[in-house]
Amino acid sequence: MATFVLVPGGWHGGWYYSRLAARLRDAGHRALPVTLSGIGERAHLNGWAVNLDTHIEDVLAVLASEQVTDAVLVGHSYGGMVITGVADRAGPGVVRRLVYSDAYVPQDGESCWELTTEAFHQLFLEGAAADGHSVQPPPGLDPRTTAHPLASFLQRIVLGGEGLDRVMTRDYVYLSGWSGTPFAGVYEKLSAAPGWRTHVLESSHNVLRDAPDAFEQILLRGE
Repeated sequence: MATFVLVPGGWHGGWYYSRLAARLRDAGHRALPVTLSGIGERAHLNGWAVNLDTHIEDVLAVLASEQVTDAVLVGHSYGGMVITGVADRAGPGVVRRLVYSDAYVPQDGESCWELTTEAFHQLFLEGAAADGHSVQPPPGLDPRTTAHPLASFLQRIVLGGEGLDRVMTRDYVYLSGWSGTPFAGVYEKLSAAPGWRTHVLESSHNVLRDAPDAFEQILLRGE
């Protein structure tokens, strides 16, 4: 039995993974969808102080309170920033596998802002124009999406622990079916990198709507 800890992308709460979590449980695994501070049902916690470190601590707290070991951390889009930091800071035996779903894969000192495109820079800035710290969801997303803390997009990650070196398996799932993706270069780089398993799905960025079966099979492969 694997324990999947599911971290959503920008503007999305743990609800994004509800159907996938149910299917993973039906397959005999443990599934823990996470809602990050300031988003979804935790939107009341949004504010200037909510940043990437906050979100990393959110997930570390779930791992500790649920007494998780050998976790499979799944991060979609912005969630890749979070799971990288979690794996770096987690203790021995806590994180076994990382799965990045059309996600940012930062190195020490990089932010989501620095890794994304000019189009997303404009989206972040225009979305936060009303109050300066809450990036409103772009049009066309699920009506359950909520504002996302701007500081989490801007803060540079600090990596330096030994946790990432202890991760046994890394998967990158590239979703090739949408224009304007900032992840094509990430996929190309990781395809040639040792220690990575890369996958391509012809899906929009919303893989759990457009290719849920194929994505589930990638998660279950080897578990």
